[in-house]
Amino acid sequence: MVTWSCRSASAATDAWARSGVMWLTGHADRAPSVPIGEAACLATDLAEHIRRAGAEGGLPVRVDGGRLLAERAALTGGTRQGRVSVGGGCRLLPAADGWAAVSCVRPDDPALWSAAIGHELDERLPRRLADWLATHPLAELEERVALLGLAAGAVRERQATNPMPKLGRPRSVRDMLVVDFSALWAGPLCAHLLGLAGAEVVKVELPSRPDGARFGSQAFYDLLHAGHRAVALDPSDRAGRTALQALVRAADVVVEASRPRALARFGLDAAAEVERGCTWVSITAYGRSVDRVGFGDDVAAAGGLLAFDGDGAPVFCGDAIADPLTGLTAAALAMSEPEDGRGVLREVAMADVVAATVRGRTASTARVVPSGGGDGWQVDTAEGLVPVAVPVARTPAGAAPALGADTGAVLRRLGIAVP
Repeated sequence: MVTWSCRSASAATDAWARSGVMWLTGHADRAPSVPIGEAACLATDLAEHIRRAGAEGGLPVRVDGGRLLAERAALTGGTRQGRVSVGGGCRLLPAADGWAAVSCVRPDDPALWSAAIGHELDERLPRRLADWLATHPLAELEERVALLGLAAGAVRERQATNPMPKLGRPRSVRDMLVVDFSALWAGPLCAHLLGLAGAEVVKVELPSRPDGARFGSQAFYDLLHAGHRAVALDPSDRAGRTALQALVRAADVVVEASRPRALARFGLDAAAEVERGCTWVSITAYGRSVDRVGFGDDVAAAGGLLAFDGDGAPVFCGDAIADPLTGLTAAALAMSEPEDGRGVLREVAMADVVAATVRGRTASTARVVPSGGGDGWQVDTAEGLVPVAVPVARTPAGAAPALGADTGAVLRRLGIAVP
């Protein structure tokens, strides 16, 4: 199981400072803020489990779990913006009875938010949304976002729907076939770590709906996907659907971040694959049984994984931190031996992972002060002054393959008819 390395509030603060996350937390014109909870400690423990699992196959995965939480910002140039997320797609806004985390990142989101607050879509939407929230309770917000499929939530510490999953004995995934249907950050990070441990990773995308991360930072996309194989299949076509099902049946591990009913439309059944011995990793925002969407920033903030400024108001913690934290958790679970040695469904909800790191924790009272050189910051802990690290990223191992670049080669090698 996970062994927590943080034994005190001071140790948790130290881990935050060294991870690079604290540099991304707080207002741009003020000192960084110390986040709540022990997520940086958990990331370190998960990375150690992953290292040990890789070592079982002769390929120890040497990554700094804490540093992984902030490395996207190192590649995109993102920095702390207080109540605006590092990526700019989520905001913390005051409501009539508290605070809300509100994301607007998908093409349809502006129109959906206009419908949610009962105003026509125009350039004044951000101001109108803020004004609407200020006069409406959080319960009404959550009712409307659930109805319209928006990513938002009331900021409060939440109870986990499921307890933090326990890790089994580290196992090697060397030479296993990993079929990755996920997109953006959490799932691809999980698949990336499995690849570092020697697994063959095949990324599957729909020709009409490629991974949205392809259109963001190329360096970040390369970092997570270099060395993988890229397959594009159209499940609306009978031959494409048949090939997709055959590819899944050949997999040792499946990583996905879709609602179960969406996969069922493609003829994919997690329970059936688990029965034959597959490890099925299902990453969601709030759980497979919950019809609710969420992204790394709003899920983290809504679950209480944030910080507070000098005025006592919330600010974002890091960059979409629920994503990399969940990706690390999913990878560690995939690299754990199932209790019965057979197939297993590993359900990993971002909200549950967040809840495990903040439950019962309070805001830190540690002081953050300028460093001696005047161009940085340091945090005053019981062990002394600890420099607040700037986010850093690993160097990509190469270029990620283009959409569908390996479809024919992968299917032929596995004896699957190419559509």
